[in-house]
Amino acid sequence: MVSTIWRAVLLVLVACGGSGAVRAQAAGDWPARPVTLVVPSSPGGGTDVYGRILAQALTEQLKQSFVVENKPGASGAIGATAVAKAEGDGHTLLVASNSSLGINPVLLKNPGYDVQRDFAPVTRGVIAPMVIVVHPDARVKTLAELLERGKREPGKLFYGSAGNASPLYIGMRMIEAAAGALFGHVPYKGAGAAYTDLLAGRLQFMLTDLASVRQHIDAGRLQALAVTDKTPLLPNVPTLTEAGLPGITAFTSFSVLLPAKAPQVLVQRVAAEVARAMKQPATAAKLEQQALLPVFDTPEQFAASLRQEQQNWGSFIRQHNITAE
Repeated sequence: MVSTIWRAVLLVLVACGGSGAVRAQAAGDWPARPVTLVVPSSPGGGTDVYGRILAQALTEQLKQSFVVENKPGASGAIGATAVAKAEGDGHTLLVASNSSLGINPVLLKNPGYDVQRDFAPVTRGVIAPMVIVVHPDARVKTLAELLERGKREPGKLFYGSAGNASPLYIGMRMIEAAAGALFGHVPYKGAGAAYTDLLAGRLQFMLTDLASVRQHIDAGRLQALAVTDKTPLLPNVPTLTEAGLPGITAFTSFSVLLPAKAPQVLVQRVAAEVARAMKQPATAAKLEQQALLPVFDTPEQFAASLRQEQQNWGSFIRQHNITAE
């Protein structure tokens, strides 16, 4: 059923005549059939988790089926390109991390898509706080101690990441640069293998998303030293700024976009429904359980922040000669 507000929008545009009325009708009728949320990564990762929480919430809210389709490969380019080429009728959405949106376009020579040209930003979605965790055998109790070891014994302590195109790696490079420390980096094809080595003590520490290691922190297998964003899940753990490292802009987020050809009235409709879904008590509880912080920005705010994010990542990547391999 078309909601009262969207009937009002439709009537205004009908009065104006032309294609505006057609676009408003499309937005008012959305979703007219099942909607696919394309996640350009494998099942089980943070993007996939958020996509499935959102899909269930929208299904219940709009009484239409929202289904996650994983399209991993080529650093997210396969899934992103598929959405860029889809119809702009709102029945194909992209749910992507800021690796795909903010880093790959800068780091990769040919990512296969242009974020500014090929997509209509809908909402930032959620931010996933990152945390610096250490293995107990590293005998490090605070972030200050870790950084001091990195200065006194450069390259002796090792951390892992999901590769050079991940916020986990570039975030650690930012921390090294700010602190004047140096650590050994071990890149993995996925973060899962890095966690295995960290828990076994073959790596000494990691910067990673909180949701992936929270159970190990709670069980005492890892110790949290600092978080990028304050979270009630770790109320006694300082932020990087509180621990003496202000100005670190690394973060992980999972966002929603439409193909660029989608009309603006539809972009606004989808953004409003996503925000409404994330505010539902059951959905909010699921997001909190996964350590995901809702953003609730507008499409315009998200577009502006995404441009700024690309500039921030790009500036650091070029300054420090970071490459994809």
